[in-house]
Amino acid sequence: MAKYRIAVLPGDGIGKDVMDAALMVLKEVGFDAEYVFGDVGWEFWRHEGNPLPDRTLKLLRETDACLFGAITSKPKEEAARELDPELRDKGYVYFSPIVRIRQELDLYVNLRPCKAYPGNPLNYRDDIDLVIFRENTEDLYSGVEFFPVPDELDGLLDKLHPKYRRFHGLPADHKAISLRINTLEASERIIRAAFEFAQANNRKSVTIVEKPNVVRETSGLMVRTARRIAREFPDIQLWEANIDAMAMWLVKNPQDYDVLVSSNLFGDIISDLAAQLVGGLGFSPSGNIGRDRALFEPTHGSAPKYAGQNKVNPTAMILAAKMMLDFLGETKLARQIEYGVAQTIKEAEVRTYDMGGTASTTDVACRVARWAREG
Repeated sequence: MAKYRIAVLPGDGIGKDVMDAALMVLKEVGFDAEYVFGDVGWEFWRHEGNPLPDRTLKLLRETDACLFGAITSKPKEEAARELDPELRDKGYVYFSPIVRIRQELDLYVNLRPCKAYPGNPLNYRDDIDLVIFRENTEDLYSGVEFFPVPDELDGLLDKLHPKYRRFHGLPADHKAISLRINTLEASERIIRAAFEFAQANNRKSVTIVEKPNVVRETSGLMVRTARRIAREFPDIQLWEANIDAMAMWLVKNPQDYDVLVSSNLFGDIISDLAAQLVGGLGFSPSGNIGRDRALFEPTHGSAPKYAGQNKVNPTAMILAAKMMLDFLGETKLARQIEYGVAQTIKEAEVRTYDMGGTASTTDVACRVARWAREG
């Protein structure tokens, strides 16, 4: 019997291509696992009205961790048009399966390491090594939205807040409302996770990235919480930055930062910005981590025009598998895989098209596996 049961959700587009590459590397380093494949993605939305079937959620609750490939998401109107004819006008509403997984399984940490591996011609600098903690379950991603705006909500907001009055009375379909909901509990646990990571990994600073001068209540809650928790970690500096300024500083001096922590939307923005500094989303893995469950994925999209062509860069997916090994305590195997990635990039012999080369997805996986075995 295998030591681990791992849920595998290739998803859409290039998800299968990069997943095959990651599974090849895991096999070559001797990871002892049973892989259980599950259903997720656009085809299940079209044919079942649910891109994340209940059977898949059940699988995620019964396995040790999950590897997730890539997903296609579209606006709700376009998604509705692509349903099978017999499912249309039945009340089905598309909701991102990855966001739903995060919320259903309470995977509250979105962990985004952004590390420049020397030799990558796409690096902004070679000395970038920062980690972003993004709160993963609430904020503007909570899904509490209104369009058209109900009359009762319009009237209530007019009574409760004077700044709403300039919107009161507009036609219901001339405005839309999305609620940014941040709780003390979620703020505390994501900020504490960032400080604990910094302490365990000898990082010198944690930067809270918010916008409390404008978004006073929700960002204010995050910043106040960070200041309070920072007092428990006197050896780690707390830095504070507004989201707009952080975008500038990451471009100007990314090497100065260790750990960043932010709420869901702001964390999403700075994560992608930081990923581009180390070569782009093709080099950027992420972990969605809760108390006892986790899902690991590359951060790139499904790129359907490249699906099945065996040409895309699998590095982010391979590094996502490395993160899964760290989560499971298989740190030696994780180090081997990272060594394999670093050496493959450094030697510059096997490169996919995004790096100026002609190698296939499988070529990269084979070279990473070879170096990983030696590591």
